[in-house]
Amino acid sequence: MARLHIFAPHRPGRSPSQRYRLEQYLSAVEARGQAVVYAALWDEADDRSLYRHGHLLGKAWILAKGLVRRWRQVRRVGPEDTVLVHREAFMVRGHFFEKALRRRAKWFVFDMDDAIWRMDVSEANRNLRWLKDPAKTDRIIALADRVIAGNAYLADHARAINPATVVVPTVIDTRRYRAVPSNGTDRVTIGWTGSRTSTVHLVAALPMLRKVQERHGARVAFRVISDIAPPLPGLDVEHVPWNADTETRDLEPIDIGIMPMPDDEWSRGKCGFKGLQYMAMGKPVVLSHVGVNAAIVHPGVNGFLARTEADWAEALGRLVEDADLRRRMGAEARRTVEQQWSLHAWTDTFLRQLTPHNHTDQHDRPEEDPPGPRA
Repeated sequence: MARLHIFAPHRPGRSPSQRYRLEQYLSAVEARGQAVVYAALWDEADDRSLYRHGHLLGKAWILAKGLVRRWRQVRRVGPEDTVLVHREAFMVRGHFFEKALRRRAKWFVFDMDDAIWRMDVSEANRNLRWLKDPAKTDRIIALADRVIAGNAYLADHARAINPATVVVPTVIDTRRYRAVPSNGTDRVTIGWTGSRTSTVHLVAALPMLRKVQERHGARVAFRVISDIAPPLPGLDVEHVPWNADTETRDLEPIDIGIMPMPDDEWSRGKCGFKGLQYMAMGKPVVLSHVGVNAAIVHPGVNGFLARTEADWAEALGRLVEDADLRRRMGAEARRTVEQQWSLHAWTDTFLRQLTPHNHTDQHDRPEEDPPGPRA
C-alpha cells in the first residue's frame, strides 16, 4: 500500500508549526486508508542542545547523527509513496535529501508556512548561520509536484517558480478550541502567546503596552504564554509556561488577544496563527496590519488592525472600556474561524494535495486561495 512519508525536523507534538500544518490532518489521512510514516529528525535530547548557546561539539555530533538518520528515512520511501517535506529535509546547505526523495517517491509535496527563502537563525545559533542556505528553498519549490503555501504572499513567491502551488492556511480545530467569551468584570486581561523566537516582537511593543497600563491602571492585566518569560518591566504581567496539553485552557482567561509584529518580509510571510487561536476561543483581537492579518480581521467587526502606536492605544482602549463590544466582537471572531479558517473547512483541500494528479486539476485553481494581501 502506498504510504505518506512526512519529513519534518521535530518529533510529533513538539512544534506548533508541525502540529497545526500537518499533525492535525493525520487522522483524516489514515481514515482514507493511507499509512503515515512520520520521519522526524531530532529527539528530545537533541532539542536541549540545539537551542542552547555554545555546545558546538554536541551540535556537530547531532548534525552527524541527523545525516545518518535522514538517509535511513529516505531509503524507506518506495516508488508508490507520497512524500511531504515541511520547510526543509535538513537544515544545512544543499537540497540533496529533497533530490533523493524526488527520485524515489511517486509524488513530492513541499509545505512552507514562513518566508523561509530569507535568512532566519535563532539567537543561540547565530555563529552557525554559515551552515544555512535559505536560497535552496526556491530549488526545493522547483522540484515539487505540489507546493502548499500557508498564505497568498508565500504562494505568490512559490508560483513564480512552480505554478503547481496551492494555499492551505494554518487552521484551527474548532472542536478542540472552544469559545469562552470575555468576562464582563472590570479587570480586563490582554493576552499574548508565542515562542521565544517571537517574544522579540512583544518586547518591541513594550512602550505602547506601558502606555495602555498607565492609562487604565489596575483595570488592565497582561497574560503571556510562552516557553520563556520575556522582560516586560512596567506591566502587571503573569507569565504562563507554554504547554501543548493546556494551551487552550491557558488562553481562556484572556479577554483581548494581541499580535504585534513589524512590517517586513518575514512577518508578511506569517500565517496569522496567534490571532486565529484567540479568535477561535471567542476573543476579540488587535493585530498588526501586516500580511494575512488583513484577511483575517474585519476591523470593527471581529477585532481591530493597528499600524501605529496611536492605533494600538485606541483599539485596546475601546475594548478595555466596553465589555459588550468585547462580547460582540468575540462572537464574530469565533464565527470567522469556523467559516474560513477551521480544520473542517480545509481538510478536503489538504488531502487532495497528497494525491498524484494533473497540476492543472480544477479543484486546485488559485481561486481556492483564501482572501488576503499579495506581494
